[in-house]
Amino acid sequence: MTQITHVVKRSGAVVPFNPDRIANAIYRAAVAVGGRDRARAEWLAGEVVRQLEQNCAVGHDPTIEEIQDMVEKVLIENGHASVAKAYILYRDERARRREKQTKHATRAAENIPWAKIWRVLDWAVTNNLHTVYALNEAIERGEFPNIVQKSEAAYESDVDIAAEMIEQRRGEVRMVLVTGPSSSGKPTTTVKLEQRLQRQGLRFVTLNVDHYFFDLELHPKDEFGDYDFETPQALDIALINEHLSRLVEGEEVRIPFYDFKSGKRYLDRTPLQLAEGEILLIDSLHGLFPPLTESIPDEKKFRLYLEPLLQMKGPDGRYIRWTDLRLIRRMLRDATHRAYEPRQTLEHWHYVRASEMRNIIPYHGAADYIINSAMPYELALYRARVFDWFVQFEQDYAGDPLRKDAYERAVRLRNLLQAVVPVSDDSPVPADSVLREFIGGSSLTY
Repeated sequence: MTQITHVVKRSGAVVPFNPDRIANAIYRAAVAVGGRDRARAEWLAGEVVRQLEQNCAVGHDPTIEEIQDMVEKVLIENGHASVAKAYILYRDERARRREKQTKHATRAAENIPWAKIWRVLDWAVTNNLHTVYALNEAIERGEFPNIVQKSEAAYESDVDIAAEMIEQRRGEVRMVLVTGPSSSGKPTTTVKLEQRLQRQGLRFVTLNVDHYFFDLELHPKDEFGDYDFETPQALDIALINEHLSRLVEGEEVRIPFYDFKSGKRYLDRTPLQLAEGEILLIDSLHGLFPPLTESIPDEKKFRLYLEPLLQMKGPDGRYIRWTDLRLIRRMLRDATHRAYEPRQTLEHWHYVRASEMRNIIPYHGAADYIINSAMPYELALYRARVFDWFVQFEQDYAGDPLRKDAYERAVRLRNLLQAVVPVSDDSPVPADSVLREFIGGSSLTY
């Protein structure tokens, strides 16, 4: 047991001290530079606590800054200069982010695809689907099937354009990357894109980069025992680049196999080779993350980015957050296909968002085309399926400082869904809809 019981946050709030957070921070810094010795990270964290206890007067609650200073000191003293550098850089990045957040924003955020959003908003206004109340009125008039048809047609048009752009670069493109944040609809879109390109005479070979995950025991995890699959550092990026280079050159490689049940990776399992005229197709969260494909020249890649860019105002007059749509999608998908409780998905979501903001969103500008995978009608289906979840989560997390993020999301989504007219009958939704990935019944995935 440590004599330190509480920590003073930058806001001045005093919260319980959890030494596991120190070990996790050290381990993440080690992972960033190629290290994966969890036991060493835990030992170093113990040394940080020991020195804090020596330096702190009895009853003194150390600040976050004091703890971070001590982490840097202990890492350097014990010969881990590269880990200390990664930790310092991460700390500096967080400090600069906090500084930016305190300043009044005077220009548009660079992480927002404004040109694409304008087109989506124009479509929403034209079809009178730009507010929850307009959606409700259309549903009450019996127009739900028509809303589905119009929404699906807009998405299909986006996929058509992407396929045409790839076809125009026939002979040059050797790799198509379908990417975007969690639950943006990548599997369905990948299948639809492949179908279109096959009709144009192009042949594809799919590479699943999930098989390049490191063993689960090498992944960082938090104080709740949650493993982080969202960071690109969970992937063996060096091996991916080696295999990509060899594949583009026409060589055969042996793809590893990752067993998600056991959390183990098995090397040299499945042979893969690109024949003349074949294109490698990759569906990955981190398709735009530069190091993932840095061995391949840009002119040989076509990068497609997906996001549910819904342009609809909620009951509070604010535009509905895309991340909230994706959270509901992932909760439904995980519960159905991955034996993962909705509660676990909600509690883990802040890690998903943190990784997206670091490793996915900043790179969307490198995409050759952006597809909007939002379906304005999906809110009505969610109202009938998940509303009661958020009512319960709001009650369960109220007053829990460790679940503040989950509580705030639950409150926001309960308020949103409460204002939506529910639709229980999903029969108007096509079997090949991108939404079927999440509500079930897909003819293309799973």
